[in-house]
Amino acid sequence: MPGPADQKTVINLFGSVPIFVNLGKKYVQTLAASASERTFKAGDVIVKQGDVGLGFFVVADGQVSVEKSGKVVATLGPGQFFGEMALLDEQPRTANVKAVTPVRCYVLAPWEFWGSVKQDPEALRTLLRETVKRLRHSPPAPED
Repeated sequence: MPGPADQKTVINLFGSVPIFVNLGKKYVQTLAASASERTFKAGDVIVKQGDVGLGFFVVADGQVSVEKSGKVVATLGPGQFFGEMALLDEQPRTANVKAVTPVRCYVLAPWEFWGSVKQDPEALRTLLRETVKRLRHSPPAPED
């Protein structure tokens, strides 16, 4: 768990994430308090395409690459996130995410998210909007 000074940083980080930006301060604080810090070395695979997704990640420091079927489709840095679909359905990951540089991120489990926002329909609408936006802008799946 982050210390009090770090907790404020984590709250600010979560509060800047598009799917959480419309949540009340109380919800963001709860989410930030529930998140666990993880670090990865350059080259580490953070999530593997096909594995069951059980976490949402917010990048605090460093850079990650998102790869689908061996092709880099995005590079993410501080304040950006991945794994939002895992909050919705806990199905297999749709991409590999690898640390390009040393990475520090905060991970939120689906049960922590649902426990925090179950009373707030706007939070769910925001999550769905952002997820659909990302799906619309992702490249088509390769043909077999």
